Amino acid sequence: VWAGDRPWRDCQHVLESGETTSGIYLLRLQSANHLLQAWCEQTQAQGGWTVIQRRQDGSVNFFRTWEQYKQGFGNLDGEYWLGLEHLHWLTKQAHYKLRVTLEDWQGRQVFAEYDSFHLEPESDWYRLRLGLYQGTPSHAIQVCPVPHQVQFFKFSFGTEAFSVNNLSCSLAVSPGNCAHYQKGGWWYHMCAHSNLNGVWYRGGHYRSRYQDGVYWAEFHGGSYSLKRVSMMIKPT
Repeated sequence: VWAGDRPWRDCQHVLESGETTSGIYLLRLQSANHLLQAWCEQTQAQGGWTVIQRRQDGSVNFFRTWEQYKQGFGNLDGEYWLGLEHLHWLTKQAHYKLRVTLEDWQGRQVFAEYDSFHLEPESDWYRLRLGLYQGTPSHAIQVCPVPHQVQFFKFSFGTEAFSVNNLSCSLAVSPGNCAHYQKGGWWYHMCAHSNLNGVWYRGGHYRSRYQDGVYWAEFHGGSYSLKRVSMMIKPT
């Protein structure tokens, strides 16, 4: 969807322009001056959300290379990852907050929200600056919690051919390579309390040598792979 010759900054801008239908929109990242397609969620939580990640049916493999996590992959109307480079430039435009939605195999839905979400450039491994938490499950991204302070986590990825692990908290040493064992790219540490880019296992509880499902530890634990998850951001 394109409004004449003027794409939008983000999905909040889309909403303010009168477009209230969820779908794929063309955005122009002002900080980088390039175009980007993204799914805009206009019905949940007052709308205006730019969806940056979605899992729902296992149709897309999230065990990818660094370059793929950097540029993005998947299907915008299904499972996809927006791309770390896009996220970096997107979150330079304004002060964004993050909303994570989680659904189990019984249809129960919960959410987690952080009042700040910002990514540093690739030279700093797309370090995540995460703000204060509110929501229904415990704050599973904050695996090295420092109360009332912004959290910092570097992105890691792993494939069978090559893997990189970036520790962000200096309190302990991670056992092995989290990104390799947990079959995805994520802001890992010790190894993780969440793994939304892991393996999509059907049915919830799964058996695996490693804790590599799509999980949020404080919502059913690490051995339960969730049915649907999404991550989306909007300016505050």
